[in-house]
Amino acid sequence: MIKAADLPETIPLFPLPGALLLPRGRLPLHIFEPRYLQMVEDCLKTPHRLIGMIQPCKSRDGAPRMNSIGCAGRLTGFSETEDGRYMITLSGISRFRLLREIGGFTPYIRAQVSWTDFARDLGRAEHDPGFERVPFMDLLCRYFEAQGLDTDWDTLKDAEDELLINSLAMLLPLDPEDKQALLEAPDLVSRRETLVTLMEFALRCRGGEDKLQ
Repeated sequence: MIKAADLPETIPLFPLPGALLLPRGRLPLHIFEPRYLQMVEDCLKTPHRLIGMIQPCKSRDGAPRMNSIGCAGRLTGFSETEDGRYMITLSGISRFRLLREIGGFTPYIRAQVSWTDFARDLGRAEHDPGFERVPFMDLLCRYFEAQGLDTDWDTLKDAEDELLINSLAMLLPLDPEDKQALLEAPDLVSRRETLVTLMEFALRCRGGEDKLQ
């Protein structure tokens, strides 16, 4: 397990709209752009093997920028296709705050980051003592039906609180802004409440009156 003292001050960044990684989550990625192929190769040479996932956004004047908070993942899975693409898996370690981009000779973005505000990410899995699973699963079922989605319901019903909520946050077809809100939720309770609100809003937009009581 990585300790706070082992986290580097500088990491490579992979800006990807709509891609959400959370602590203790797993994110598969298909890498094919030359600059990110180089990023993966360089990452494999480091002791920590961390890549920072972060979502791009626009400033008030419309100029492109990156959100201030992302999540770093340790490269724990790697394979190469015959045509030179990489299939990798990142295991979420900790969120970070972007301090500044660092200029250099790499074709990808490197940045100085701070881990200070996210000490709980390095701890054990969180629990949600107020989580009412039955009404939550009912709402989730109606949301999946409205979105035309399917899943392994038995696996979801048996999943631990954090695994269930974080997996849904990462996988549901939500807008990048909504994904960012889920990432920035300070704890599991807040993330679950945000997720419920987003699903209720999606159902209302489709003409339903579904609410989680």
